[in-house]
Amino acid sequence: MTRRNFALFAGLACAAALTVAPAMAAGKPDFSGDWKLNIDKSNFGPMPPPNSQTRNIDHKDPVLKMVTKQSGAEGDNTISATYSTDGTESKNDFMGNPVKSIVKWDGDVLVIDSKLDFQGMEIALKETWKLSDDGKTINTATKISTPQGDFETASVLEKVTN
Repeated sequence: MTRRNFALFAGLACAAALTVAPAMAAGKPDFSGDWKLNIDKSNFGPMPPPNSQTRNIDHKDPVLKMVTKQSGAEGDNTISATYSTDGTESKNDFMGNPVKSIVKWDGDVLVIDSKLDFQGMEIALKETWKLSDDGKTINTATKISTPQGDFETASVLEKVTN
């Protein structure tokens, strides 16, 4: 995989790992809403940050749907994904590659374990999503494991007020 393709993959994978909103139901946050990435408060590890990123999430537990739009050095990209938060396997597509994810709750933290084969390399992502007490910020942490090594990223998404 070229460095450019890896940076694009990793950036979009992190995008998929970043999203959430307020409202508590039985101690579990409802991530529904429109969110914008705060680039200055986020850490992309060895990857270049995107120029911008927004996320729309529709969450009716156990179904979580999101559309992430990102602009950066690789151009503009849109990723759509649907997950089941009850621990059953979810299948999505990333640039023509199937992604399998298991999504579960750990208290009020959402944990997403994903695996995919990207250009012949097995990539594993472990994401955690935590909604702030005021429901205005989503903090994510992602561990990305590749044949070239592991790295971590952290993202801050802020709720867009209408």
